[in-house]
Formats: sequence, C-alpha cells, structure tokens
Amino acid sequence: MESSASSPAAAVAAAEEEGVPDPGEKLAVFWHEGMLAHDAGRGVFDSGRDPGFLDVLDQHPENADRVRNMVSILRRGPIAPFLSWHSGRPAHAGELLSFHSAEYIEELVQANASGAKKLCEGTFLNPGSWGAALLAAGTTLSAMKHILDGHGKIAYALVRPPGHHAQPDRADGYCFLNNAGLAVKLALDSGRTKVAVVDIDVHYGNGTAEGFYGTDSVLTISLHMKHGSWGPSHPQSGSVDEIGEGRGLGYNLNIPLPNGSGDSGYTYAMNELVVPAIEKFEPQLLVFVIGQDSSAFDPNGRQCLTMDGYRKIGQIMRGIADRHSNGQILIVQEGGYHISYSAYCLHATLEGVLNLQAPLLDDPIAYYPEDEKYTMKVVDIMKKCWKESIPFFNDV
Repeated sequence: MESSASSPAAAVAAAEEEGVPDPGEKLAVFWHEGMLAHDAGRGVFDSGRDPGFLDVLDQHPENADRVRNMVSILRRGPIAPFLSWHSGRPAHAGELLSFHSAEYIEELVQANASGAKKLCEGTFLNPGSWGAALLAAGTTLSAMKHILDGHGKIAYALVRPPGHHAQPDRADGYCFLNNAGLAVKLALDSGRTKVAVVDIDVHYGNGTAEGFYGTDSVLTISLHMKHGSWGPSHPQSGSVDEIGEGRGLGYNLNIPLPNGSGDSGYTYAMNELVVPAIEKFEPQLLVFVIGQDSSAFDPNGRQCLTMDGYRKIGQIMRGIADRHSNGQILIVQEGGYHISYSAYCLHATLEGVLNLQAPLLDDPIAYYPEDEKYTMKVVDIMKKCWKESIPFFNDV
C-alpha cells in the first residue's frame, strides 16, 4: 500500500519554483510506523544503568526520535517530490531462517515472551522490540522485492532497530535481525548470482560480513572507524586482514579509517578502494548500507562527515550502480544518533543517490576540520595491501 508524502502538491510546487529538475522515476521509501514501538530504555548513554546520582538519564541512542526526524525530513523536506512511500510489513519466521539459525530465532522469541531481556551490552529487547524487529526485517525484504520484481531501480528501507551487527546466531550492537543480510539472501534465492554490499555506518558491519564470509557470490565492503572488537558479542575486529575464508577468501573487504577522516578522506577511500573493487566484482545488484553515525556530530562516531560528504558518497554509489547493476540499489538504514543532524545527512545521502544537480538543503552545522592527508596515506597503504592479498584486485 502506497501513502502520499505530507502536502505533496505544495512540495512539488515549491520544487518547481526553485528550479529543481523533474524527479522522473521516484525513489521508493519503505516504512512502517510500528517500528517506533522499540524502546531500548534510559541509562548512562547506551548502558541501561542508573548510577543513582544523576537527575537526568540519557535516552538510549537508538531511540524512536532519531527515526521520526528521518521520516519527517523526507516527507516535508525539499526531497519530498522525488520520493514515493510504501508500507512495510513484518517478516515471517521462515524468512528469518535464510540468514539466522533456528536456535537464535527461538532465543529471541523466548526473550520476547519473558517481557524484557538484555541480550548483550547496549542491546535490550523490551516489550514492543520484537514486533519492531520483525517489521524492520520484513520492510527491508519488501524493499528488495520491489527491485527484484521490476517495480523500480532504487528502494530505501527506512528501518529500525538496525541490523548490520546481528550475526547468524547472536545479537550485537543494538541489532536483533540482520535486515541487509536477509535482503541479500532474498536476491540470491531469486536468481541474482553476484551482490555487492557497501556499508558506510561508522561501525564495522560484522554481522553481514559473518553471514557471507565463506561465499564468493557476495562482496561485502565496510568503511568504518578503527574500533576493534568490543566484547563477546562482537569478536570481529574489522581489520584489513579479515578478508573471508574458503570460497569467500578475498570477498570481505574492510576499510578501517582513522578518526576524523571526513569528507575528503571518505571520498578518496570510495574512489581508490570501493569503486575498483566493485568494478572487478561486477555485481548484478548493490546493497548500500547507510548510517549517519559517521557524521561530524554523532555521539557514537568520530569520522566528521558532513552533508557534502554523504551527498558525494551517494553520487559515487549511483555511478557504480549505473555502470554495473543496471542502476539497481537497495538502501538500508542503520545508525545515526544525532537527533537532527542525522536527518539532514540522510537527506543529503539520498540527494546523491538521486544524482541531483545541486544540494536541496544547506548544511545547518557545516564544516568540521579533517586530517585528509593522513587518511589518504592510510588508504594508499590499504590499497597496496589489497593488491598483495586479494587475488581479483592485484591488477588494479
């Protein structure tokens, strides 16, 4: 079921007055308000702990307000004429088993039945959480099916709770079900033989990588800050030497970037590492995993991206898709915890994917200093390392 954006006629009229080009084929946004029911609680940042001596506790970073602003900026911001809205739906139990183990799904079902459970550090399944997680998974699958069935080339799953840390058999990092991983499985089961995943969330997409670590049909690429393992739920480090195994050797590519890499550093990494890797792999479909926690003012990240950086990354991904996957991109939402700036950066990302000629929104916070030369040196070192260790990359 498709619902219209808030005041679409007014948004189109405003766009025409400002000389915005005709949107043509619209970007399909998949969303369901039931995902707002997940509440991870309050505490000291994401710990859920009350030390007893603070009057005001933090709302958990992964809260409904961050996504409310993402929805509202897309419905009422200047990008509205370029979007169509589609309702999500809950995933079925059988669909979850394409990526997750039956034992793990049963663990989640039992946790939900118990009323509330802390699954690992920072990750709380409370009343309403399981229903929201099922909606996030099903909504992402609906967005992928939209592309697979030929209804459109670009779809965006605006979902929460996030998913890219959820591994086949465990929860991790605010994530219960791996939304992007389930969508990739659907594409493979529908006949696509090569799918590439590019993850720009500030944290390593370890769950997605783990799910495809032994296959050469999925190329997973993650650009993230250098954070290493954070405990039993997240044993992967996201280092450059985690490159897959067996048939998948060389098909998991990690790009741990120095803190403060910023717009120029990310653009350089995209052009020097991501673009050539995807050109070699030649995927039939792209999955673009986005998180605005790489922004300059996010409480969970230190990467200093601004709206310009996100817009440029979106443009690069659109160019890759046009050259290698017939323009087909599934975009899946992950992190982004600054309540207002995350929404602005999302807007900019989608502007880039739509390949709009000029920014539709000014950056309300604007420039943040970055050490681009250091990042470029690090990227050059990684490129040399890839040439020596990744077979399909050695002649780039």
